[in-house]
Amino acid sequence: MMHRLRAGIVGAGFIGAVHAHAVRAAGGVVVATTGRTPETTARAVAALGAERGVGSIAELAAADDVDVVHICTPNSTHAGMAAAVIAAGKPVICEKPLATSVEDARRLTAQAADADVVACVPFVYRFYAAVREARARIAAGEAGPLWLLHGTYLQDWLAGADATNWRVDPALGGASRAFGDIGVHWCDLMEFTTGHRIVRLAARTGTAYPGRNATEDGAVVLFETDRGASGSVVVSQVSPGRKNRLWFSFDGREASYSFDQEQPDSLWVGGTAANQVVRRGPDTFGAAAEPYSRLPAGHPQGYQDAFNAFVADVYAAVAGEKPDGLPTFADGLRAAVLTEAVVAAAAERKWMEVSA
Repeated sequence: MMHRLRAGIVGAGFIGAVHAHAVRAAGGVVVATTGRTPETTARAVAALGAERGVGSIAELAAADDVDVVHICTPNSTHAGMAAAVIAAGKPVICEKPLATSVEDARRLTAQAADADVVACVPFVYRFYAAVREARARIAAGEAGPLWLLHGTYLQDWLAGADATNWRVDPALGGASRAFGDIGVHWCDLMEFTTGHRIVRLAARTGTAYPGRNATEDGAVVLFETDRGASGSVVVSQVSPGRKNRLWFSFDGREASYSFDQEQPDSLWVGGTAANQVVRRGPDTFGAAAEPYSRLPAGHPQGYQDAFNAFVADVYAAVAGEKPDGLPTFADGLRAAVLTEAVVAAAAERKWMEVSA
C-alpha cells in the first residue's frame, strides 16, 4: 500500500464504531465524519475518534485528505450517499442493504463499474477462517454433490412489544426488515460458500406483536438452486436468548459442513462413519483459511476480527490487489434482488423466480 489510507465515516452508531476499529486495524486513520447537525457531527467525531467533522456527505466525499468513504447510516440514505461518493471518484464501503430498491441497487452497481472504483458491501461472515475452510472443502468435492442447504439467523433485539428503532419504519429501513437486515447475510454466505445460486423461492413472513406489522419480525424461506439443491432458512429478530446466531448446514452425499457464528473458530464436519469438530489452527485448516486466521490457535476470533479482515481486503483492493471473495456492489444488488423476491413471494403466497 502506497500510503496510510485515510477514511471518512458517515454514521456513528454501533456499526460505525465497528468500521472505525477496522480502519485502524487495517493501518488506516479516520480523518473525518459528518452528521445531520453540528451537534451530531461533534458527537460523531468523539465516538469514532475522527480528526474532524465536516458539514455534509458532499464535503466529505470531495475532501482531498479522504481516500475512502464508509457509509454506516440508515438504509434509506445509502443510495444517495453512495452515488455522491462514486461521483467524486472515491472508493466506498456501503453498509447493506446497498439500497432499498432493486432499481437503485442496479444503478449504483453500474455507476461504480463505469467509474472503475472499488465499491464494497460488508458481507463480513465470508471472512471467518472456518467459512473459508468449508468453502475450500466443498470446492474440492469432499462433500460430493450438495443436495440440502439449510440454516437459521436468529436474534432477540426486538423481543419485546415496546422494542423499536428506525429499522422498524419501512420509510427508513425498507420494505423488509428481518430478511432485508439479516436474511440477506445468510443467503450471501450460502451462495459464497457453496457456489450455488438461488433461482426460485417461496416465503412466509410474520410478526410477534400485532401492532408491529409494517415490516416483518421473521421469515421462513424455501428455495431451489441452479445446481439442483433444495434449501431453507429461518430468520427472526424476536427469538429470546438468540443474540446473533447465524448457523448453516450444507449437506452433500459424502459429508456435511456446519458453522455457528456464535462459535466461530469451529467447523463441524459430518461423515457417514464419524463426525468431527475441526477447530481453527495451522494443522487443521488449509491454505484458503490461512489469511483469515490472524491469531494463534486457542485465541478466539470473532465478529470484529472478521470485519477487520473485510476492511483490510477492501483496502488491499484499493491498492491494486485482487483479494479472493471480496463482496462488491454486485453482491449488494444480488441481496436486493433476493429481498424483492421474498417480499413478493410472501405477499402473493406463491413461488417466485429469482432473477440472475
